[in-house]
Amino acid sequence: MSTMNTKASSGGEEEASEMRTETLGESSYSGDVKRGQVILVAYLTATLELTFLFMQMGVMPYLAKSLGLDSVGFGYLQTTFGVLQLVGGPIFGRFMDQFGTRAALILSSASGSAFFLLLSISTSIPLLFLSRLPAVFMHGLPGAQKVITDLTTPSQRADALGKLGLCFGIGIIIGSALGGVLSTKFGIFVPTYVGLVGNLINTMIAMVWIPLQAKPKSDHHMTEHSTSQSGSVFSIREILRLMKFPGVMEVFIVKVFAGLPIGLFLIMFSIISMDFFGLEAVESGYLMSYFGVLQMVVQGLVVGKLSNLCTESTLLRLSVFIFAGVGLGMALMRTVWHYCIVAVPLVFAFSTLGTITDSILTKAVPSSDTGTMLGICASVQPLTRTVGPTIGGVLYKYFGVSSFGYLQLTVNIGLFVYLLKSKIPLREMKS
Repeated sequence: MSTMNTKASSGGEEEASEMRTETLGESSYSGDVKRGQVILVAYLTATLELTFLFMQMGVMPYLAKSLGLDSVGFGYLQTTFGVLQLVGGPIFGRFMDQFGTRAALILSSASGSAFFLLLSISTSIPLLFLSRLPAVFMHGLPGAQKVITDLTTPSQRADALGKLGLCFGIGIIIGSALGGVLSTKFGIFVPTYVGLVGNLINTMIAMVWIPLQAKPKSDHHMTEHSTSQSGSVFSIREILRLMKFPGVMEVFIVKVFAGLPIGLFLIMFSIISMDFFGLEAVESGYLMSYFGVLQMVVQGLVVGKLSNLCTESTLLRLSVFIFAGVGLGMALMRTVWHYCIVAVPLVFAFSTLGTITDSILTKAVPSSDTGTMLGICASVQPLTRTVGPTIGGVLYKYFGVSSFGYLQLTVNIGLFVYLLKSKIPLREMKS
């Protein structure tokens, strides 16, 4: 009986989501602000935040070195950032559900401003570590995903979420290049000043252009399973409760483990590109730009079209299957040109998996819990960044580059068999 009730409420959620576009402009917005404009603003804020983030990532090793931090200390610094984002993701998601998307985006941008302000005055190693603290609430990407989730129907969601890949690719390319140019020509701290001003601008954009409420209030009380609005933002019980919805735990397991070996490889990529491929720093930068362009094309253009032609369950299985093939290719690659070829299916599988699992998981929970679900999803990459340096370092040191490929192959073959045999409800997976 409880299963039937859950399915019924899921059906109600989907129907309510489909009707949402008809009520927008009547109950959710004032003036001439339109749904499409708000989604474009969400894309803009995500692009800006990612650009500033990648900009500081490019100059951070040089800043840390100038302060006397060695490679081990820099690893601790990166781990600190990953742990803070890992812990903050679900909390930020709960904040979105309880206080609204606009408040969450303002919090994210304001935290980004504090992050760059502290970074700009980091004249010692303790201050450098202190500058990491605001990262706990720097989650502009799931904030943009929440806006898109609220303003699209289930059938539009995968396509709209996929276009965030364009934002990610632009952030990688422009952020990396801008950080290098600014630090080289004007000084190591100049990118931090740009990031500070940019995040203040992002805060103003969120205040002006993101509506106070992105969906009808009735959506918050659609089901008895919805988030308790009186519960604490830090409630672990409310966060874990979402894993009990049909199919959620299974899909989340696939999301975490399918791309984990690739994530370990990418974390070690700067060392691999130097030692294994024999690339100079500038050549490694070109390779990262190539990766960013591929992601823009695949996630921004290809995934959306495929989601209109295939069910999400089919795309989920396809991405896992291709990931297994990527693992084999990585195990056999010997030159950077081999990697350039393998990168094409790698980016396709990586982008498809991320977009489709986010879409499935937000459809599988009540609309009042989508923020928390997106926050949980946003913790996957920080989790990889947290455990990656240690696990990836051991794999590379003792087993070589091919070990990442064999691990990727083995894990994804197991996941593919699991998906073929699993009883994951398919209704939430239909686009």
